[in-house]
Amino acid sequence: MQIIRARVLGMCMGVRRAEELAREAATKAFQEGSRVYTYGPLIHNPQAVADLESLGVHVLDAKAIETGTGELPDLKNAAVVIRAHGASLAALSRLHELGASIIDATCPRVIKSQRLARHYEKLGWQVVLVGDPHHGEIAGILGHTSNALVVDSPKMALQMAEKLKDHPCALIAQTTIRQEDYDAVIEVFQAHVKNMAAEKTICPATRERQRALIDLCGQVDAMLIVGGKNSENTKRLYASAIECGVPAWHIETASELKTEMVKFARIGITAGASTPDFIVDEIQETLSNMV
Repeated sequence: MQIIRARVLGMCMGVRRAEELAREAATKAFQEGSRVYTYGPLIHNPQAVADLESLGVHVLDAKAIETGTGELPDLKNAAVVIRAHGASLAALSRLHELGASIIDATCPRVIKSQRLARHYEKLGWQVVLVGDPHHGEIAGILGHTSNALVVDSPKMALQMAEKLKDHPCALIAQTTIRQEDYDAVIEVFQAHVKNMAAEKTICPATRERQRALIDLCGQVDAMLIVGGKNSENTKRLYASAIECGVPAWHIETASELKTEMVKFARIGITAGASTPDFIVDEIQETLSNMV
C-alpha cells in the first residue's frame, strides 16, 4: 500500500502561532510559579488541547467570561491566551477587570475581519457575517460590532437580502468557510441589494487545503481526513472528499484506523488546519504497520 500526503495539510499559520504562544506562556509560568489559561479551547483538536493541559495550560469557559456568569478561577496576574478565533471586546474587557495578563494569539486574518466589521459599521453599513453562527470566530467578530447579522446559507441570505435591499451591506466571510459557499451568498446579495461589498476574508490556507485535497483525490483510491470532530474546516475537507467520489474517513487519532483501510493500493492523507503534526505522523506510521 502506498500512502500519499496532500501537498498542503495540517496546522495553518494562525493556529500554529497560537500554540507556540501558549507553549511559551507555559514555560514562563512554570519558571515563575504562575498560571496560564486559554480563552476557551485553544485549538479545535482534543489531543492538542490535552497536550497543552499536560504542560499546565488550562481551559477557561469562554461563555462564562463573555456573559459574566458562572464560576471562574482567580485570574489575577494569570496569563490568558486568546485563541486564533479571537474574542469579543466584552470578553477582553472582562479579562482585564479580572486582573488577567492577556496574550493575544488572534489570527491576523481574523483581526482584519474584526477591523473591517467596525469600519463598515461606522460608515452606517449593515455588516453581514457569512459563516457558522456558533463558531468562535463569528462570535468574536459579532462582539466587535453592535448590530452585525450572520447568514449560514443561500436560503437564509435570500431572506435577509430581501429585507436589506435598500440598505448598503458589507459581507465578511468566516476565514475557514469554502469559497463556493461564500460565492453562493454573494450572488444572492448582488441580485437583491443595490449597494453591497464582499470582502475577501477567506484564509488562503483553507483554499489551499481544499485544492490539495481535490488534486490528491484524483491520485488515490481512498482518503483519510485527520482532525478534530469539532473542527469545521476538517469536516469540510471530509465533505469535499466524499464529493470527489472516493471512500473517505474522518478520524482524530490512530486508534480509529480500521483494517478495511489497508485494502486500498493507494491511500491519501490530509489534515485540518488545527491538526498537530505529531498526530498525522502517528497515523501514517500506524497505517504502514497494519499492512
